[in-house]
Amino acid sequence: MPWTSSLLARWRFSKLPALQSHIDVFAQPVLNDFAALGRPVHRQVREYLQEIFRDNTSHPEILKNNEDLKKTALVPRKDATNHLPMRIGDYTDFYAGLNHAYNVGVLFRGPDNALQPNYKHLPVGYHGRASSVVVSGTSVRRPNGQILANPTADPKVPVFSPCKRLDIELELAAFVATPNKMGDPIPISEAEDHLFGVVLMNDWSARDIQAWEYIPLGPFNAKNFATTITPWIVLMDALEPFRTQGLEPGNRDSLLPYLREKRADTAYDIDLEFELKNKGGQPTVVAKTNAKNLLYSFSQMLAHHSVTGCNMNTGDLLGSGTISGKEPGMYGSLLENTNGGKVAIKLADGTERKFLEDGDEVTLRGFAGQEGGYVGFGDCFSVIEPAHPIN
Repeated sequence: MPWTSSLLARWRFSKLPALQSHIDVFAQPVLNDFAALGRPVHRQVREYLQEIFRDNTSHPEILKNNEDLKKTALVPRKDATNHLPMRIGDYTDFYAGLNHAYNVGVLFRGPDNALQPNYKHLPVGYHGRASSVVVSGTSVRRPNGQILANPTADPKVPVFSPCKRLDIELELAAFVATPNKMGDPIPISEAEDHLFGVVLMNDWSARDIQAWEYIPLGPFNAKNFATTITPWIVLMDALEPFRTQGLEPGNRDSLLPYLREKRADTAYDIDLEFELKNKGGQPTVVAKTNAKNLLYSFSQMLAHHSVTGCNMNTGDLLGSGTISGKEPGMYGSLLENTNGGKVAIKLADGTERKFLEDGDEVTLRGFAGQEGGYVGFGDCFSVIEPAHPIN
């Protein structure tokens, strides 16, 4: 809910020089206008709010000792209704999770051809569907589509059916803050300053629909029915303490100059987990992984996306691709955890899953640091609803 002018005045944001002529950005239902002000402004506002919420704040009159403002401005989590934090114009999903790309490649092409020749030279991506990006807590309906009932049959003839191989993809996603003009690429040295912050993302995937449709142009209906993100955007500055090297840092030297970053710590040490709960059952942590299992950074994704002169807009969403570790129990999708649906995983109550069933609850989590320097992303949660009946 946007803040009223009187509530904004009580927070005294007008004290900040960078906001004096932009105080209305927090009266909007989304954060696009604030994001467009750029990283120096984001930093100033973040530091101001940190000071207000400190126990030993130098401004106790604003919130700490102001019972009326606390009652008005602070909402118990159980009473809060979350919304999409940004107005999303375009959504692009990348494929920067090297382990996931290799694991899936082995399933479909064998270990010798698991990765395509271009994979370690550019951040592979595809244009997704922004209209079906939804906030955590939104139920996801199982899609109907064309699938092959018998993939080994000859000739191959599809049937129209509810998806039988519904899957999740554990990802991070970054929002674009400041735009570039059409025709003007964003240099890799400036790309990070064009980013606003990061959310958790579940890129729902209909594997059987995808298997039939993806050649030659890639996924379409298999990915367009829902993408879930968390409502809380973690600003880029908040992730600074958790910088680390990503996968294969030596690969930087083989990249073309427009993708080479000067610093090596371009990934983030963010712990991630995927939890599955069947209807009436107990939650099971299916996988734990880490965000440093990415081959490319968000800066590289943005530089590559815009290198042709593609104009990026405030609120555009960039998905990282599925983040998986190298071993079982660290895979960010059921496709990997079940070896392509060949081996079921056991849930806490003894039931088994190869892919998602109706009523299943999926929760993704992300967190970095420890007490005193902890950053949480909140839950990325959804329940699977049955497909629409087919007449």
